[in-house]
Amino acid sequence: MAEVSINGTSRTEFGKGASRRARRDGQVPAVIYGHGATPVHITLPARELGNALKESNVLLNITFDGKTELTLPKSVVKNPLKQNLEHIDLVLVRRGEKVTVHVPIHTEGKHDPDGILEHVHNTLEVEAEATNIPKFLVLDIEGMAAGTSKVAADVKLPAGVTLVLDPTATVVHLSERRAASAEETAAAAPAADAAAPAAPAAE
Repeated sequence: MAEVSINGTSRTEFGKGASRRARRDGQVPAVIYGHGATPVHITLPARELGNALKESNVLLNITFDGKTELTLPKSVVKNPLKQNLEHIDLVLVRRGEKVTVHVPIHTEGKHDPDGILEHVHNTLEVEAEATNIPKFLVLDIEGMAAGTSKVAADVKLPAGVTLVLDPTATVVHLSERRAASAEETAAAAPAADAAAPAAPAAE
């Protein structure tokens, strides 16, 4: 579980205009809340924050006003066109505290080559200690037959991690490749014959 330390600055201006100015100066407006505390509004350096968020469920040690708070990203807002960070919500966490998060799923193994793997869920909702959130979870699809599915209960969970999502929820499904029908095959034959070059006449 990655932890990143970032220095923040308390916000003294609010509103859309203030937020635009902050983003223009390379800062991202943020709010820290949780544990019954009064929400705190700060700004964070966009470049450092963007690099930190490349890691899923990264813990952020935010230092501002002479104190440091351990937080977990809860909601990230990006510009739909430029994809730059516009705002982030951070929830306060304590070491040893259990939190509910979505963790990416990685598949391992080779499935039936006659099937097409469809991902119904790319992440799995689980409960884990805030400082021990796995980077990803593994789903074994070795030998998976076409026409079958794997459910949430089939995903390997590390010690201390429990499933929140319905264990019967489909995670991946291996669809069968659609075979060409007899009608399609018959229709394709004349077209192929018409496209074939004529054989040269014998002399």
